[in-house]
Amino acid sequence: MKPIKIAIDGPAGAGKSTIAKQIADKLDIIYLDTGAMYRAIALKCLQNNIDLEDTEAILRLLNNTQIDVEFQNNIQSVILDGIDISDEIRTTEVSNIASYIAKIPDVRKKLASMQRKIGRDKSIIMDGRDIGTYVLPNADIKIFLTASLEERAKRRWLEYRSKGECKDLDFVKREIEQRDRSDSTRKFAPLKKADDAIVIDTTDKSIEQVVDTIMQIINSRISTS
Repeated sequence: MKPIKIAIDGPAGAGKSTIAKQIADKLDIIYLDTGAMYRAIALKCLQNNIDLEDTEAILRLLNNTQIDVEFQNNIQSVILDGIDISDEIRTTEVSNIASYIAKIPDVRKKLASMQRKIGRDKSIIMDGRDIGTYVLPNADIKIFLTASLEERAKRRWLEYRSKGECKDLDFVKREIEQRDRSDSTRKFAPLKKADDAIVIDTTDKSIEQVVDTIMQIINSRISTS
């Protein structure tokens, strides 16, 4: 079977990463968490006290940064300048910085080029906000996951609690609203459903239900290709 490319997009808290990982496991293909690459740059900006208003400084840092994505048993590790930073990039502070620098067109262009190169000759599933529209516009299957704001905020709140971070649910809701606004209004490669993407609302659906639905779509496409 020829390599298959799957794009999963959607706003924060829609379940993209969790579901993409399970699909990758079922198909035994690579899962690429594209957001982790933006987080890697965000972490380095934080480590080097880069002024986030100084776009030129961010681009200089990017041009002097080596990001490698390694896979072992289809599990992704992110290597920044030779150091595995897979755990360090999962903080709220890094996430907020990543959202900010992701709006810079030259940052998106460079990382998208890297993402395409990783998936060039292999079956891969990527999740993000512009995979189906910009990174992999010719993906074989495009899914756009969504959910109500209340549901997405609750999921993110529970995620914070599982990490020992106590945040007010209303605060988390405002945080997600701000991220949605930032992602969908940026000028370059904004969060947007691809014209040929299948929309799945994950509100009130279990992970298993969503995974089963997507697997049905994939199997249907494979059997008719």
